[in-house]
Amino acid sequence: MEVLREKVEEEEEAEREEAAERAEREKAAWQVEVRLEETTLSPETLRELERKVSEIETPVLTGPPVITKDTIDISSLPLSYKTNTAKEEHLLQVADDFSRQYSHLCPDRVPLFLHPLNECEVPKFVSTTIRPTLMPYPDLYNWDGCAQFVADFLTVVPLPDPLKPPPSLYSSTTVLRYQKGNCFDFSTLLCSLLIGSGYDAYCVNGYGSRDLCHMDLTREVCPLTVKPKQLVKKQERVLPKKYAVKPPRDLSSRFEQEQELKRQQQIRDQEERRLREEEERLLEAEKPKPDPLHGLRVHCWVLVLSGKREVPETFFIDPFTARSYSTKDDNFLGIESLWNHKNYWINMQDCWNCCKDLIFDLGDPVRWEFMLLGTDKPNLSLIDDDDYELNDDDDLDNLGKEDEDKSFDMPHSWVEQIDISPEGTKTLEVKEWFQNREDRLELKHVNKITGLNIDYFKPGHQQALRVHSYKSMQPEMDRVMEFYESIRVDGLIKREETPMTMTEYYQGRPDFLSYRHINFGPRVKKLALSSSDSKPVVKITERFLRNPAKPADEDIAERVFLVAEERIQLRYHCRDDHITASKREFLRRTEVDSKGNKIIMTPDMCLSFEVEPMEHTKRLLYQYQTMMQMKNEEKQSRHLAWESELEVLEILKLREEEEEAHTLTISIYDTRRNEKSKEYRETMERVMHEEHLRQVETQLDYLAPFLAQLPPGEKLTRWQAVRLKDECLSDFKQRLIDKANLIQARFEKETQELQKKQQWYQENQVTLTSEDEDQYLSYCSQAMFRIRILEQRLNRHKELAPLKYLALEEKLYKDPRLVELLKVFT
Repeated sequence: MEVLREKVEEEEEAEREEAAERAEREKAAWQVEVRLEETTLSPETLRELERKVSEIETPVLTGPPVITKDTIDISSLPLSYKTNTAKEEHLLQVADDFSRQYSHLCPDRVPLFLHPLNECEVPKFVSTTIRPTLMPYPDLYNWDGCAQFVADFLTVVPLPDPLKPPPSLYSSTTVLRYQKGNCFDFSTLLCSLLIGSGYDAYCVNGYGSRDLCHMDLTREVCPLTVKPKQLVKKQERVLPKKYAVKPPRDLSSRFEQEQELKRQQQIRDQEERRLREEEERLLEAEKPKPDPLHGLRVHCWVLVLSGKREVPETFFIDPFTARSYSTKDDNFLGIESLWNHKNYWINMQDCWNCCKDLIFDLGDPVRWEFMLLGTDKPNLSLIDDDDYELNDDDDLDNLGKEDEDKSFDMPHSWVEQIDISPEGTKTLEVKEWFQNREDRLELKHVNKITGLNIDYFKPGHQQALRVHSYKSMQPEMDRVMEFYESIRVDGLIKREETPMTMTEYYQGRPDFLSYRHINFGPRVKKLALSSSDSKPVVKITERFLRNPAKPADEDIAERVFLVAEERIQLRYHCRDDHITASKREFLRRTEVDSKGNKIIMTPDMCLSFEVEPMEHTKRLLYQYQTMMQMKNEEKQSRHLAWESELEVLEILKLREEEEEAHTLTISIYDTRRNEKSKEYRETMERVMHEEHLRQVETQLDYLAPFLAQLPPGEKLTRWQAVRLKDECLSDFKQRLIDKANLIQARFEKETQELQKKQQWYQENQVTLTSEDEDQYLSYCSQAMFRIRILEQRLNRHKELAPLKYLALEEKLYKDPRLVELLKVFT
């Protein structure tokens, strides 16, 4: 119709001036426009317009409708489907009067869609066909779930005439039973579910684009072709074999490699250019052809107003595809009317710019003409009580009669309660409760839709975990860890982690720290001894509670370490009698000045705002001391951030081990099943046995080997006693010397082997692989450890040897067999 209107206007433009043409264009009426002003077109122009409209060929279904009265068993339907109550008959009369007034005032507008026939061929008002229903399924509580259910469950049936609304509108129960319907059936069912769920939803009778009416998504990206991002798994490091052949040294030209990379980059650029041109060609070829019925195709969709169910903005829902659209979308070309279960509204606004300029204030009678006064929308007062006076009694009677008709309340819906029986059980979430687990896990909550896992722990976990929320056990993923703060010494109660940030919350710390937020930069790979690459810290934000022992101007409330910019920002606490707080910022400092002298501190390196400046804070020495203190605090905070990363990795590794082990706790009194208790008891018994053997060994007679050399039964003389003492001490001294020589020999052997290994490394350093270097560093570390242990043993032996010698000599002098004979020599 819009195309024909433009043709008519083009004929008139040849005879009129430009200003007159604009005026006539604004007054011209076409079927998509929704206004009540009388048309200014002449009768001849209207007849010519109707003749050209009749020449347009519209596709009409040749076969019978999919759902007809012959295919529906109306014998089982309730009485409300077959007859109308007195109130419903009165409503139909009010609707007919409203329609006649509308046709009289707006002869250029299409007839209203008010009371189509139902499946029993009984006229029913469209508002009473909506049956608000709240379904007992969580999936059908939000608008997206309801729309997706309607789009997936029902089969689309096109309208018999794409230029007119359907002559019948069936109940939602019948549509659900046969799982087929047109756009009006789809919208009625969806609107019933949305209103039952608490949304402010309406069925809309209007005009849509060809793609929208035909559910044509050929120019949309198929969601099944969008591949999810795959995580690249790191290849496991293969330990080199001991006798593996070393790879030859790379002798290829670096220049040739760079040229090859440039050539490959050029090939990739040419391929990308070709693909881009091919895509542009396909887009040009896939452009839709002009639609001769553009602006005339009738379509029905759902309008959801903002306000209820925390809907922030008004939007449209296409019932065929379950997609949401903005009210300014180009697929929605105009609106004739809309309704819900309480009232019916006619659009009084101009749709020359589709629906982009429409205002959905249903309480404004200038923009939306309502049929019944029983609406929950606030009405705007357009008439001043002081200026308006009714002098004619007949006008007063007519006004009262009209208000009486419009104040008629909407009858209840004639449709039965909508019932949707689930065909199968879909698992939404899984909860598992545990007891007697060694890892103290008591509840595992898994959300099957979002993939979120939440683990709850009892007190006593090895890492003091209380709650762990995650989607993957891989590191550097979104997760939240909560801890038992009374068990941790650092007072950490919660840690939130994302791939690039980490946030920690503290409680009850002596330094009053309550919050720490860490921003990481891109990972930088370094040649280090550790296999893991470190993430650089870009920014650290720390917040502190009020320390009553310090003045507010000296008590830091927040400090920000901008590591990359080498800046430090401080914000102090605000006094109770102030509204602003002091601030101080330390900027990047240069090492030397223009003359080459080393710079320690200058006034421009500190920017400060003090509410009440004090004399000592202005001094450069105070600022320098504060800056150096913050530098040390920054190093400490960066170290703590690194420790937090390591702790997260340790917790994840521990949780994986705990999930694989599934170890249960057994009472210590159950000696048969408690392996740890049994192992501990056996260990204690073995230790006690070894201690007993050691005591027996210490009680051995140290003079027995020497007394065995004397004749049995012979009494010792003084000379023999002295000789026994000297031989025993001499033998013990020799054993001490032998032990020292043995330790010294081992020390020298380890030192020589380390020197040989270092010399070998210097000779073969150029041809060594990274695996060889790792093995060399590992060997050096172990060798230095053994050398340090041997050195400590040797030094300790040298310190204890004289003491042991004197202790043995004292024992010999006190021995009861020698004490009387050796008194002469003491």
